[in-house]
Amino acid sequence: MRAVPHVIRNSAGERLDYTFHPGADLDGPVVVIGHGVTAHKDRPFLVALAEGLSRAGIAALRISFSGNGASEGRFEDSNISKEVEDLGAVLDALPGRALAYAGHSMGGAVGVLRAARDPRIRALVSLAAIVHTRTFLDRAFGDLTPGAGLMLGKPGCVLSQAYVDDLRGIGTIGSVIDHAGEITVPWLFVHGTRDALVPIDDTHDAYARTRAPKERVVLDGADHTFEPGLTPRMVEAVTRWCRAQLALPS
Repeated sequence: MRAVPHVIRNSAGERLDYTFHPGADLDGPVVVIGHGVTAHKDRPFLVALAEGLSRAGIAALRISFSGNGASEGRFEDSNISKEVEDLGAVLDALPGRALAYAGHSMGGAVGVLRAARDPRIRALVSLAAIVHTRTFLDRAFGDLTPGAGLMLGKPGCVLSQAYVDDLRGIGTIGSVIDHAGEITVPWLFVHGTRDALVPIDDTHDAYARTRAPKERVVLDGADHTFEPGLTPRMVEAVTRWCRAQLALPS
């Protein structure tokens, strides 16, 4: 029996690049791992997380959203709303499995929006997640011109008007905070105190809003990608929590 399909495509027919890390049971739980803006599935800390989960017996599936990494699609079409649909296509490819989702940065906002409406996600992990999307847009890219400015200075990552419009239009105020109140599944928050891209207050705000079973892990001194040297602590926290939520023996 194949653990996952050979090809996963979104509703636009675009192939989504992924890497699967097997767990102890071929039909057992899977943690889907999503990345942040201008990124991809092969960020070292995401690879470390998937490998840690796999060592603990939990399968992990790292994905690159459409238009990012080796996935098909155009980067200029990438935004939170489209990635929410990408995540739905990935969940469709894993029928009958107990599923959790771990999203970093913008991928964390994707997770909130998907989990608020999709009961297939049984546990949610937010890693340095964006909550207030309009504020993030203004802070990170407010000085860029759509169609010309490079996001985070990365070649090929041109800020698009579609991205701007999408982040401004999330929720009622340009934020996923209202949707945080709709989450009912167990929710783990992990954030570093020295995150200069997404302030830890985003995590505190969502943590305060949700009524779901929740846990918050604050990594003192960690930046947005859990450096310097704090990736192992992030991996340990997520792995421990996922084992408990997915009912795996310790």
